[in-house]
Amino acid sequence: MPLLAPFRGLRPKPAYATDVVAPPYDVLNTEEARERAAGRPRSFLHISKPEIDLPEGTDPYDPRVYAMGAENLQRLIREGVLIRDSRPCYYLYRLQMGDHVQTGLVAVASVADYDSNRIRKHEYTRPDKEDDRVRQIDALNAQTGPVFLTYRHNAEVDAIVEQVAGGVAVYDLTADDGVHHTLWLIDDSETINDLTQLFDTMDCLYIADGHHRSAAASRVAAMRRGEGVPGDSAAEYFLSVAFPDNQVHILDYNRVVRDLNGLGASAFVAALKEAFDVTAEDTAVKPSRTGEFGMYLDGQWYRLSLHPDRIPQTDPVGRLDVSLLASNLIEPVLGISDPRRDKRIDFVGGIRGLAELEKRVNSGEMKVAFSLYPTRMQDLMAVADANEVMPPKSTWFEPKLADGLVSHVLD
Repeated sequence: MPLLAPFRGLRPKPAYATDVVAPPYDVLNTEEARERAAGRPRSFLHISKPEIDLPEGTDPYDPRVYAMGAENLQRLIREGVLIRDSRPCYYLYRLQMGDHVQTGLVAVASVADYDSNRIRKHEYTRPDKEDDRVRQIDALNAQTGPVFLTYRHNAEVDAIVEQVAGGVAVYDLTADDGVHHTLWLIDDSETINDLTQLFDTMDCLYIADGHHRSAAASRVAAMRRGEGVPGDSAAEYFLSVAFPDNQVHILDYNRVVRDLNGLGASAFVAALKEAFDVTAEDTAVKPSRTGEFGMYLDGQWYRLSLHPDRIPQTDPVGRLDVSLLASNLIEPVLGISDPRRDKRIDFVGGIRGLAELEKRVNSGEMKVAFSLYPTRMQDLMAVADANEVMPPKSTWFEPKLADGLVSHVLD
C-alpha cells in the first residue's frame, strides 16, 4: 500500500460549496454550532455536530447523535448537495488567512503506515475522544474530518503543486471566519502517479493535528478486518491533507492560572528569580525566542528570561518552551504537576492575542497569565522522531482545515 493514495472524494457541488463548508467539529461547542447552522440546512455542521438537530441538552455521545449525523449525510447526498467523484483523485487545497498561505495535498493516508509509525505522532489521545470518532466514522461509513499532516518540503512536489494551482479551481470561497479556501481537482493519471511515487519515497509523514481522528481510523480498520472486510478496503486509509513543513503556521499556546499557590504577588515574583531574569515592561510581551516568556500579573507585564543553563539542549521534549515553563515555574512555584487535569490552569490559543490574556486576568477569573514562544516545526518533528510525546496544549495551528470540502467514504 502506498503512503498516500488518491480516492473518490465526496464533496459539494460547486454551487453549494459556500453553504456546506464549516469549521472543524472540535472548534465549536454545541451552542455555537447550533447558532452557526441556523437557517442553513446544507451546513456540514448537521453532519459533524448533529446534536444540533436533537433536543437541547442531548448528550453529544448519545447513539442518536451518530444516527442523526448519518441521516443528515445521506440527506445531502440524496438532495444532490454532495456528489462523489467517479474515479480516484487527489485534490490540492490552499488556505489563506491574512498574509499566510499554505497549500497541501488532500489524499488518503495508509493506516498500516500509521500503525508502524511511518506516520509519526507527538501527542497522547484521550479514550473518550477517540471512542467518539470511532463511533462517528462507523455510523457515517465515512471520514469527514481530515487529519493535518506535514512533510519535509520537496522541490518536485512543489513543482507539481505550482503547476496544478495555475489551473481552474473547483472551489474558491471565503468562509465566515475570513479564511479563504481554494480547491483544485487532480484527476489525470500521470500527475496522480507522480505524486503517489514522490510521497512513497519519503521516510515519514508527521501528524500536526488530528491524533484522535487518525487513531480512530486505525481502530475502525482493525474492527472491519475482524468482521471479514478485505485488507485492501477503503477503511485501510484515512482522510488527510499533507502540507510542506515550510508553510505550516504554528501559533503560541498560552497559559492562565487561577491563583499564586498561596503566595503574595511580591513573594511570587521573587520566587521566579531563581530560574529567570525578571524585567517589568510597559507593553504586552510577545516572546521573540525560546526560553523567553511574558507574564501578566496585577495589571503589569513582565519579561521572563530563563537562565540558559536550565535549557536542556539534547532533550527534544525538555527543551520545548511549554516544558521549560512547566518545569521551572508552573510545577515548582505554582504547584501544578498535572496540567491535563488540574482545574487551576487553562490554555489560550495564540489566535486570540495577548489582549485575551489581559482580559482573563483583569476580570478576576485568573490571577496570572503567561505568553509563550511558539513551538517550532523542527521541534515537533524532533519529538516525533524520538518517539516521544509533547506536553498537552503545545501547538496551535492556524488556519484550521474546513470540514465538508472533501470526505472519504469507506466503500
